[in-house]
Amino acid sequence: MDRTSQRLLKEDREHGDAMFPLAAYWIELPAGAPVLDTHWHEEAEFFLLLEGEILFQVDTDYFTLRPGEAVFIESGDIHAAYAVKDTPCRFCALVFHPDLLASAQYDTIQQTVILPLQEKRQSFPRHLTPSIPWQGELLRHLERMMEAYDHTMPGFEAFMKGTLLIMLSQIAAPGRSVNHSQSGEADTAKVDRLKKVILYIQDNYQEPIRTRDLSGLIPMSEGQFCRFFKSMTRKTPVDYINSYRVRQAAALLKQGDRKISDIAMDVGFDNVSYFIKVFRKMMNCSPSEFRKDAGQLSGQNQLYP
Repeated sequence: MDRTSQRLLKEDREHGDAMFPLAAYWIELPAGAPVLDTHWHEEAEFFLLLEGEILFQVDTDYFTLRPGEAVFIESGDIHAAYAVKDTPCRFCALVFHPDLLASAQYDTIQQTVILPLQEKRQSFPRHLTPSIPWQGELLRHLERMMEAYDHTMPGFEAFMKGTLLIMLSQIAAPGRSVNHSQSGEADTAKVDRLKKVILYIQDNYQEPIRTRDLSGLIPMSEGQFCRFFKSMTRKTPVDYINSYRVRQAAALLKQGDRKISDIAMDVGFDNVSYFIKVFRKMMNCSPSEFRKDAGQLSGQNQLYP
């Protein structure tokens, strides 16, 4: 089973491999742990909640997700999840590149099903709930795919791809698919601005980042920018940058026995005491505790992006 540390923002890691660009992940988080920071990727994704209650964000849309419900995230969608209640959270995610479904040649399936999905003209609803019978069937397909991936029996790849195609056939019925290709200009502009800012954070997190540097990218005044950024991510720019840096530090702590002070400096903290304080607040443990027993303490750190 493929489980890996979370990468925030836009990631360049590969889910699956070139021959089969699909991977599944199972995540368990203790009460109070952060669920999913704002990020995006080129792959599409099904996110199935098993336990807990979360507020899910896709671009500028927010909705409450309860156990047994799922979210479909399209390629390039900014998304995040926040705990609603102070309870444990469990979920699984199926991440795949839409090219996985492409036909070897341009045929009817490619024209009527695959291309509309790739162009976001005929897609899954973002929020899938078992209270709607046909969506309940999609959720059961998703559960079966997660089980098949977990056991990786011979031929499971054909089952995964075939089931995704069956799911696409089921949303072809009138009134089921959703057209996301014509988002409002205002929402599109907000998402594009946010992507520009968080890409800058990703590329420069090891160096000092000032709010005025970020606000100048859009451009906005610092006050306007801080309000905009918090409205889109539910975090201040400083909290968001710290969160990204802590995630990078967590990955480095797992890799060896380098000094904690060196790791703090490498990820952009110029004060070790402040780094330890921020790390403890986010991870519910100190960096040394995290390193000592990553297996038991890293549930909140084994996110998949």
